[in-house]
Amino acid sequence: MKLNNQIALVTGASKGMGRAIALALAREGADLVVTARDKAQLDSLCAEVQGLGRRCIAAAVDLAAPDAADAVWAACGAVERIDILVNNAGIGSSADPRPLVAFNDAFWDETLRVNLTIPYLLCKRALPPMIARHHGRVINIASIAGRTGTMHGAAYAASKHGLLGLTRTLAMEVVKDGVTVNAICPGTVRSLMNDKRLAYDAKRLGRTFEDIEKNIVPIGRRIEPEEIAEFAVYLASPLAAATTGQAFVIDGGATNY
Repeated sequence: MKLNNQIALVTGASKGMGRAIALALAREGADLVVTARDKAQLDSLCAEVQGLGRRCIAAAVDLAAPDAADAVWAACGAVERIDILVNNAGIGSSADPRPLVAFNDAFWDETLRVNLTIPYLLCKRALPPMIARHHGRVINIASIAGRTGTMHGAAYAASKHGLLGLTRTLAMEVVKDGVTVNAICPGTVRSLMNDKRLAYDAKRLGRTFEDIEKNIVPIGRRIEPEEIAEFAVYLASPLAAATTGQAFVIDGGATNY
């Protein structure tokens, strides 16, 4: 197994990409600390991880709360260390899509906090012990919206652009310390969040959901969460020791630059 004796923290792990990433890491031998808001879903995930013979610590935390980063890091005290940090949790534009001139200021603040400030705070806590051990992996789940933009999703796009800037800056700062920092930029992944976004775009454009879903990705289908998860495993593994400061696009050909 690629990740034997490694311990990973995965945020937003209760469903979708986060759950797929957590399970993929566990299958490769990693023990886990997982966070999300839904305790029942986290307990279900932990039961599945434990069925794979790995440890799993669940922390039900709302990352929009003022003390969220402290609560997550406190949960990590139940394990010896964090070798792999996966900043996956996020708020999508589908939660409140609006043009900028009508944007909800509170939603802007919440999106930037969960999508950018929490990764910053968790990196700030995770990196010093990684540097001291001369080993660590940080994987930030960004988006192609961090390379392009999102109609009626200014907060989401801004947060993901910021996450890519954070990724590249941290990679430069720890490149001599045995720690890699990379980002994955998924396209339209199969998820409830993207279901809502596609439904919004279909209504906005006067098209059917099925038409939007089929044609938004050049390969003719959405990206599966497991496709993102397997790439995260690679970035967490020893095979990616020379890979840092990069933003990897997995979008079925939707962007080609």
